[in-house]
Amino acid sequence: MSRTAPGPVAGIRFGAIPADARAVLSINLAALRSNWRELNKASGTAECAGVIKADAYGLGLEEIARALHDEGCATFFVATLAEGRLLRNVEPAAAIYILDGLLPGAAAYYAGFDLRPCLGSLAEVREWAAYCDATGRRLGAAVHIDTGINRLGLPPGEVEALAAEQDIFDKFSLALVMSHLACADEPTHPMNAQQKERFDEQRAKLPPAPASLANSGGVFLGSDYHYDLVRPGIALYGGRALQDAANPMQWVVRLQARILQVREIAKGEPIGYGATFRTERSAVVATLACGYADGFLRALSGTVVRPGPVGFIGDYPVPVVGRVSMDLITVDVSDVPPELARRGAWVEVMGARTTIDDLTDRAGTIGYELLTRLGRRVHRVYLGREA
Repeated sequence: MSRTAPGPVAGIRFGAIPADARAVLSINLAALRSNWRELNKASGTAECAGVIKADAYGLGLEEIARALHDEGCATFFVATLAEGRLLRNVEPAAAIYILDGLLPGAAAYYAGFDLRPCLGSLAEVREWAAYCDATGRRLGAAVHIDTGINRLGLPPGEVEALAAEQDIFDKFSLALVMSHLACADEPTHPMNAQQKERFDEQRAKLPPAPASLANSGGVFLGSDYHYDLVRPGIALYGGRALQDAANPMQWVVRLQARILQVREIAKGEPIGYGATFRTERSAVVATLACGYADGFLRALSGTVVRPGPVGFIGDYPVPVVGRVSMDLITVDVSDVPPELARRGAWVEVMGARTTIDDLTDRAGTIGYELLTRLGRRVHRVYLGREA
C-alpha cells in the first residue's frame, strides 16, 4: 500500500490550485454523469431530470448543468427564480421548473426566461392563467399537488376547486402534474403508498398531463412510482438516497484542507475551545485551514468521550481532535511521518473513505445539509469534464 502524500487531487496539476487556497473541494463530473446514467436506467421509460437547486447542492450550478446536459439530461428543477434565470443562460433549450412556484406579480420574469413555475396553490394557477391570457401566450407550467407532506402544493380542496374551472387550462399549457414524497428514503414506510394513492386520485381530476412523483429515493421504490418523469437530487451527487441500504452511487466530491501548523503537545494538554479534548499521550497535532465557516460542521468535533471523524494523509488515518472552530480543525498526526505531515500538506477530511454520509451520521444531520453548507472560501476544482 502506498504511503505517499498525494497532491490536492489525483490528476490535478499543482499549478491548478492557487497558492492562497486554504481548502479544496474536488468535484468528479465523470462520477456525476455515471450516476445520472444509472438513475436514468433505473427509471425505465420515465424521463430522468436533474435537481440542481441551491447551486447544484453547493457544487456549482453551471458546471453541473453542463455535465448533465452532455450526458442527455434535458429537464432541470431549481428552487428559485434567480437560479432559473442563471440556468437559462447555461442551457438555452432545457425545460426548467421553478420549485418555489409563482412569486406574486412576477409572471413576466418567468415568461421572459421561458421558466415553468410549479404552481402550488389555486391563487398561483389563476395568476399564471391570467397572465397567459392577457399576453396571448400559452406558457408551460407544472401543477403541484400536496399529497401529505404539507409544505407546498394544492391541498385536496383546492384541487377540487381547480377541477371545477376546467376552462382555466385553455389559457396555459399543463406541462406536468407533480407531488413530492415525504418518506421515500424509507422504502417500507406506509406513507409512500398512501401518497401514491392520493396522487392518483387527485391528478385524475385534472386534464391528462405527464406526471412526476419520485425524488432520489422514489427512483428506487420501483416502476409504480416513476410515472413519466423522475427528479433525483442527492443521488446524482453520490449521497445516500435510502436509509439502511447500500449506496449504489459513485461519490462525487472530495474535501481537503491545508496544514497551517504542526506542533507537539504534551500528555494531558487540552486542544481547542472548551478544553473538551485532552491528549492521552504526547502527540503531534496539525491545525488545518478549514472550519464551520467553510461548512465542516461543528458537531464533528472530537472530545474526550467521543472520538472525532477520521481524515487521511495519504493512507495514514488522522482523527479530528478538539472542537471544530470557525476557521480551523485540529487532527492527530502522531503516527504520520513528519515529511508527510508538514506545513502546507493536504489532509483529506471527506471523500471515498470518510464519506459525507459517514460525517453526517455522526453529526446527526443529512448529506444535503453538509453539501450545501460548503462555503465559497473552499476552492472548487472540476475533474472529468470530458463526456
